[in-house]
Amino acid sequence: MASIGFDAIGTQWRIETDVALSPALRRRVDERIAGFDRVWSRFRADTLVAQMANAPVGGTFHFPDEAGELFELFDMLHQMTDSAVDPLVGGDLELLGYDAIYSLTPGASPLDGPRPAWSRDVQRDGAALVTHRPLVLDVGAAGKGLLVDYVTQILVDSGMQAIAVDAGGDMRLVGAEPVVIGLEHPFDPTLAIGVVEMGTGALCASAVGRRAWGDGLHHVLDGRTGHPTRDVVATWVRADTAMVADGLATALFFVPPRNLAGSFAFSYARMFADGRAEISSCFGGELFID
Repeated sequence: MASIGFDAIGTQWRIETDVALSPALRRRVDERIAGFDRVWSRFRADTLVAQMANAPVGGTFHFPDEAGELFELFDMLHQMTDSAVDPLVGGDLELLGYDAIYSLTPGASPLDGPRPAWSRDVQRDGAALVTHRPLVLDVGAAGKGLLVDYVTQILVDSGMQAIAVDAGGDMRLVGAEPVVIGLEHPFDPTLAIGVVEMGTGALCASAVGRRAWGDGLHHVLDGRTGHPTRDVVATWVRADTAMVADGLATALFFVPPRNLAGSFAFSYARMFADGRAEISSCFGGELFID
C-alpha cells in the first residue's frame, strides 16, 4: 500500500491506497479539501460561513450541493437529540475561546439575543439557508466525515481498489483487508480502551480530550445550553458512510443508542466520565474495560 500524510482543515490526514496517487490525482484531492474549507471554515474571513456570521440582518445563503445531505442529517439529529446536536453552536464555541484566532480564553460577553436554534433560526430550502440575524454555523459534528466520503469517492472514481482515508479519527475503508484498530483512550493517546476489526465501511471517533482547553472546556457542546457535555467522554461509531458515522458519534454524547437505531444502521462503543464503557454486540470489537 502507498501512503501519504498531510495536515488540512485543522487535522492530520493519512491516505493509503493500493497504487500511489499520481500528481494529478493528488491535486484533485487537495483541491477538494481546499474547496470544502473555503465554504465551511469558521476560522477564515473569506468563507460562506463567515458571510453568514457577519450578516447584520441575516440573508439567503446558497451553499454547494453537498450541503443538502449534510443539512438533512442535521435536521434529523437535531430532532432526535431534543436539540442537543445543533450546527449553530459556533457562536458558543467562539464565546468559550475556540475562535478564529484560537484564543482559548472564554469571553465575558453573552451571545446577543436568545440562544440560536437550528429548528427556529434558519429556514432551509435544500442547500440554501435563510437567516434573520448573524449566526455562526459550525458543521464539525458531521462535516469532516462528509469530506472523508468525498475524498474517498474521488479515489474510487480514479480506479483505486483498496483505499483507507483517515482524517483525525474519521476513517473510511474501501476494498481493504480487515484491519485491527485501537480505540484511543480519550485522555491518554498512548492507551487503548479496546479494539475493533473492520474492512469496508466507516469508523468515526469523537472525544472530549481531542479539542480541550481550560477547566472542563472542550468542543462537544450541548446546543440547548451552549455548555460542554459532561456524562459521555468518547464515542466510536461504525456505519456505511463517514458522514453518518461522524454525526452519530456526536449524537451519542447526548442520547442512548436506541433513540437513533430506528433511523440509522450503525454499531457503536462509548465511554462515560465515571470510567464505564459499553459496546454494541455487532461492533466487531472488544473493550478492555467494563
